[in-house]
Amino acid sequence: MVRLFVALRPPPAIRDLLADAMDGVPQARWQDDDQLHLTLRFIGEVDRPVAEDIAAALGQVRAPAPMVRISGVGTFDRKGRVDTLWAGVTPHDALARLPGSAGRAPEIEGWRAVHAGLSSEPFTMGHLVLYQSHLGHGGASYEPVMRWPLETGG
Repeated sequence: MVRLFVALRPPPAIRDLLADAMDGVPQARWQDDDQLHLTLRFIGEVDRPVAEDIAAALGQVRAPAPMVRISGVGTFDRKGRVDTLWAGVTPHDALARLPGSAGRAPEIEGWRAVHAGLSSEPFTMGHLVLYQSHLGHGGASYEPVMRWPLETGG
């Protein structure tokens, strides 16, 4: 079985912007550059033949590369505790055309306040990426399995 998800990968300058925002929360496990992505669809655990079918289907996608910008930050909670800090992107309709598409600590609230205005110039994410997620003692790590170019404007 493999654990899969479909994502987009921001360009280097945007990953640098995100890396600069990764501080101010003691004991947080920050992602490194290789792990930064925008999840479109979490697929979950599938067997190899299904994974191959998913890859074949993604290879048929013909969609424009979304033009988005970083716009704000937020959190995902699990069982009343903050589980994940994230940076948002807008506009959402640029992503909609693609397939698949409580218990807060004071330092997390402080991080959200400091980075609430996090933003970027518009940027394009030019590839659809199928990732495999590996679960380990230190959390999940993500490995790109295949990637396909999206259509860019003339």
